[in-house]
Amino acid sequence: MPQDIIIKITDREGVIHEVQAPTDMNLNIMELIRMYELAPEGTVGVCGGMAMCASCQCYILNDVLTTERNDDEEAMLSEAYHVHANSRLGCQIPITEDIDGLALEIAPEQ
Repeated sequence: MPQDIIIKITDREGVIHEVQAPTDMNLNIMELIRMYELAPEGTVGVCGGMAMCASCQCYILNDVLTTERNDDEEAMLSEAYHVHANSRLGCQIPITEDIDGLALEIAPEQ
């Protein structure tokens, strides 16, 4: 039976939010950030989650996430600002039970 998981998100002001994320709604991290309004309207998910803008870039802070960047994500991050080795696009990280306990920080605005 699907259950909610906990994800820790540090917003752009440095405030840590521990949020519940449903695993049965086919959401991704970008949508979760928007759902909880953890970034100003219009600054996250500008492209609608198509890996075409990097507005949902985040830094992964722990080892919970085991998936690697896909080709579209690599291409977009190669053109983005503020990219680090632990950068990912939130729109490319589906919310599943496997990422329970994930900690991330929203990257500065592009």
